[in-house]
Amino acid sequence: MKRISLSTPLLLSTLALSISSYGDDKLPAIEDRYFGETPPGLTPKLFAPGMLSPDGLFEGGTFSPDMREFYFSRKNGKYQQRTFFVIRYENGKWGKESETDIKWPKYSKDGNMMYGGREYRVKTASGWSEPKPQGEFLKDQAHGITLADNGTYYIVFFPKEDNGKGFIGYSPLIDGKQQTPIKLGSHINTGEYIAHPHVAPDESYLMWDVERQDGYGQPDIYISFREKDGSWGPALNMGNKINTPIYEQSPQLTPDGKYLFFKRGEWTKNEDGSRKWVGKSYWVDAQVIDNLKPKK
Repeated sequence: MKRISLSTPLLLSTLALSISSYGDDKLPAIEDRYFGETPPGLTPKLFAPGMLSPDGLFEGGTFSPDMREFYFSRKNGKYQQRTFFVIRYENGKWGKESETDIKWPKYSKDGNMMYGGREYRVKTASGWSEPKPQGEFLKDQAHGITLADNGTYYIVFFPKEDNGKGFIGYSPLIDGKQQTPIKLGSHINTGEYIAHPHVAPDESYLMWDVERQDGYGQPDIYISFREKDGSWGPALNMGNKINTPIYEQSPQLTPDGKYLFFKRGEWTKNEDGSRKWVGKSYWVDAQVIDNLKPKK
């Protein structure tokens, strides 16, 4: 198996994944943590629609591991170009949104590495570093990347030889080096528009969105649970409370493990015949994941 070295800052950050994590006592108070929104139960509800989703402009959002920053993007309407924002929790309250050059960030467990696509940043005394390339192992990456606590990446690839058909693969960290990505089995990689994987921190489950024949029409969110032998179990549609005839995409667990966030939306036509994505952010109690876990 070919090995590809990472740069030293990324390697050190990845190796630090198990050193620290954020306990509930280090996060904002629960009544402030989600912008004052009333938490949902087992039926998904809109998340902060007045702030994030005016006129369906919202595209996606992510909390930092300490849940004191929320990064999101908007497009359409007055945002002819995709625009990125951050809101920070400071002095016991959430501030105003401001534009940022950080796009769709995800994080290492300790919060010291921010990654997105083929690039990463490391936390410094003065803030985040400039983006740096992660390495050749991500050369065909597109539409999703997620990192387990042990340093294994789960990634959507679109290799040229597959004529644009994507698949999910994984790249384990061995001896401090990311390995050449390995394609997951056909029970995971079946369907069209495979995208946006999210792996549990301990790799106990994997979620992603895909359009499949047993779905509800457009891309739905699916989940697979890790078996006792280390293999991935069957792909399970997450059901009609999560999935609908329109698009459901981009599942992700909040850093405190309490809620599942995802996007729901559809493509609509403008007056000039062009198309635009109109989507909103939904959240639901993370118990929905445990409820789908096969009973042994």
